[in-house]
Amino acid sequence: MIVETTFVTDEGEVCLTDFMPPRGKHSDVVRIVQGIRGKVKMRMELVIRFDYGLTIPWVTMKDEELRAVAGPNMVVLRSKCVKGDLPKLRGEDMKTVSDFTLHEGHRSCFVLTYAASNEEVPERVSPDDALQDTHDYWCEWTDRSKYEGKYADAVARSLMTLKAMTYRPTGGIVAAVTAGLPEEIGGERNWDYRYCWLRDTSFTLLVLMRAGYTEEAIQWRLWLLRAIAGAPDQVQSLYGISGERQLLEWSAGWLPGYEGSLPVRFGNAAAGQFQLDVFGEVAVALQRTPPAADDDLRVPAAALQAALIDHLCKVWTEPDEGIWETRGGRKHFVHSKVMAWMALDRAVKNYEQFDGDGDVRLWRKNRDMLHEDICKKGFNKKLNAFTQSYGSDALDASCLRLGLVGFLPMDDPRILGTIEAIQKYLVKDGLVQRYRQEKAPDGLKGGEGTFLACSFWLVVSLFLIGRKDEAVGMFERLLDLRNDVGLLSEEYDPVNKRMLGNFPQALSHIALIHAAFTLSGHWTPEPFGTGK
Repeated sequence: MIVETTFVTDEGEVCLTDFMPPRGKHSDVVRIVQGIRGKVKMRMELVIRFDYGLTIPWVTMKDEELRAVAGPNMVVLRSKCVKGDLPKLRGEDMKTVSDFTLHEGHRSCFVLTYAASNEEVPERVSPDDALQDTHDYWCEWTDRSKYEGKYADAVARSLMTLKAMTYRPTGGIVAAVTAGLPEEIGGERNWDYRYCWLRDTSFTLLVLMRAGYTEEAIQWRLWLLRAIAGAPDQVQSLYGISGERQLLEWSAGWLPGYEGSLPVRFGNAAAGQFQLDVFGEVAVALQRTPPAADDDLRVPAAALQAALIDHLCKVWTEPDEGIWETRGGRKHFVHSKVMAWMALDRAVKNYEQFDGDGDVRLWRKNRDMLHEDICKKGFNKKLNAFTQSYGSDALDASCLRLGLVGFLPMDDPRILGTIEAIQKYLVKDGLVQRYRQEKAPDGLKGGEGTFLACSFWLVVSLFLIGRKDEAVGMFERLLDLRNDVGLLSEEYDPVNKRMLGNFPQALSHIALIHAAFTLSGHWTPEPFGTGK
């Protein structure tokens, strides 16, 4: 979380250090520029625009401190090191610039701080103290990891990424920190991922707790309880970082888009979709109570789970928009039905283990009905595989999760057939596509890259059915796709060899950690069994 970039010129060499200190009331970006040898002419340019690039702020200078204000927003730029040169700031063509020369052993600093415009100007941050604090914070945090295995560095980087994507005041973990990065360059599949998806809660809790990060797991679970509190029929698939429900989707027409990819959307209309699978993810998340949690966390979770399962018994027969939040109309998606089955199955097992509240007879009846329904309508005998939706001949990589959640044993011929079919028809240049648009129209134009989380799911599946060398080879190839600081986006274009989609993507890193745990022998799937 401290990035060093070295610039080498004929005249000399400088090192640029960028970082964000652990969040206090305000957020800061600190930049330290250090002269290593010789002398190098440098230029800093800062363009401040609020409201997604639309609003030019009112800028003032006072005592080497720049303030930019517009509406509710304020940014403060300071350019003073405790020990170092003081670069002069000036305005030029609606931006702030600074020209300076760095000599060996000299340095310049810039600290950018955000605050509400009605607040007092935030206190000055010492770059040197902030650097030490940041270094100590992340070293202490990573040292707490309990993962022991061959892929410790990759797991540590991914865990740090999840931590850095956590909104500290609430514990919410966003799916990505960006919006509008396209799944196809020049295409329309451009979404806003700066929200918290319930779908990610189960796996996130799994990897955090197995890695020893109980405090983070508790905060994420408390965020979940607050977000979904209320009527069960009002549960959404995603929420804001503080649990906000209104995430209206709109387009910023004044933005050109990443490499011309339009429209640039903010907000996310998927919040209004009916996605049956989130009930399963939430049920498992509610079941995964961290050991250090007290009754304030356990009791409301049990009551909430019972209410959600009762509601699920009424709605599992309905079609939904599915895990991929398609915009081509509702279907009886197989993955969604399996996740609903998982919700019922875990609720029954939880009741049997803890003698909890709820109509367990109703839950068992619906669980068994749903299992039979999926096996009858979701399996295509001709393909020898579970398909994307009932009666379909289109494959979907989400069906890789059927064995992982204990719907059927991993050695069941139907699970083996599904893995083989996905390998045959959905693998492109060694990586997994979610589905093929020509076989399963999703209401959008164009295509997309291979989906990295699905590729990690295939790694786990191959390992669990005994094809361990193949799984390890694929996993290590996926690790090679990470950028120079170990980060992954949502998708990858194996033809043009570039990342696609929002970045960094939490689900990709969650799936990476989960795969590493599996390959290291630290995780096996929920055993199959319909219970009593």
